[in-house]
Amino acid sequence: MSANESPAGQAQTLPTVTPDTVEESAFLKACRREPVPYTPVWFMRQAGRSLPEYRKVREGIPMLDSCTRPDLVTEITLQPVRRHGVDAAVYYSDIVVPLKAIGIDLDIKPGVGPVVADPVRTRADLARLRDLTPEDVSYVTEAIGLLVRELGSTPLIGFAGAPFTLASYLVEGGPSRTYENAKAMMYGDPGLWADLLDRLAGITTAFLKVQIEAGASAVQLFDSWAGALAPADYRRSVLPASAKVFEAVAGYGVPRIHFGVGTGELLGLMGEAGADVVGVDWRVPLDEAVRRVGPGKALQGNLDPTVLFASTEAVEAKTREVLDAAAGLEGHVFNLGHGVMPSTDPDALTRLVEYVHTHTAR
Repeated sequence: MSANESPAGQAQTLPTVTPDTVEESAFLKACRREPVPYTPVWFMRQAGRSLPEYRKVREGIPMLDSCTRPDLVTEITLQPVRRHGVDAAVYYSDIVVPLKAIGIDLDIKPGVGPVVADPVRTRADLARLRDLTPEDVSYVTEAIGLLVRELGSTPLIGFAGAPFTLASYLVEGGPSRTYENAKAMMYGDPGLWADLLDRLAGITTAFLKVQIEAGASAVQLFDSWAGALAPADYRRSVLPASAKVFEAVAGYGVPRIHFGVGTGELLGLMGEAGADVVGVDWRVPLDEAVRRVGPGKALQGNLDPTVLFASTEAVEAKTREVLDAAAGLEGHVFNLGHGVMPSTDPDALTRLVEYVHTHTAR
């Protein structure tokens, strides 16, 4: 089955130009701030619960188990490329996979999220965070090898959780609205906090390197919960670890994307950490985001995911607002301002991809 056929075998609308190679893809060109034939599109969480074919293949298989099966990872990663005609695939995994791979006792509980059996609260707990080796995640190397062969000229985006977000889960023991334990460590024991984030930066770097060396064409660092921080705290206590990750993979020459939710006040700092592309959630218009980020960076985003529950006319109107705000950018990758919501109509995503391609064709 080709990357432009639906599961039923019906061809999706092709982009204006089909690239001969991955490097010539609209997605990578936009990340490099080069001229593109149309604005490329992909969606965070495009491979997941919004697709009935995903729910079918995942039936009865726990989330973390599914991430360790190369055949299943390959199928799930390809599903939105087939169905929607997006300009990039994103590797199907979870940000806690590398933590599980080094022996941290955690699970992803339905309706809750990652839950850590024994939270990291003391210096002695750091000993549990050993280095990640390629052998720990050999299934990632195998899956990406399979994917690169299937995807052809469609780029594959690898990803990892940023040190702060991983630390939040480890210290809190699970999802949190206030991050009181993580912030208490950050403020009350800055030495321990710095060592924790440094250890996580090493694990994250190793996980990204495995993906890049296996064939990922770009990587995204998800600092999902960095929006809980004031700019001064982010600069002092978080930015150094994220910068270490970006610097460690710089030599590979693949675009590096940085994204967080509720990070409007941090956009400049997130770009400063070393990303080539800064992801923007829906709260800040892209023409304002570029002012905050500054020159020399592409931007990614930023349609509100809930817009997709409105009428097609409303979706197109809001999409035009995003595209108009992006008109003066050096590089723009169209995305949602957060992940695809589970109850989103897949056809709305397919129509959105086609609309962006058509509306922005040069």
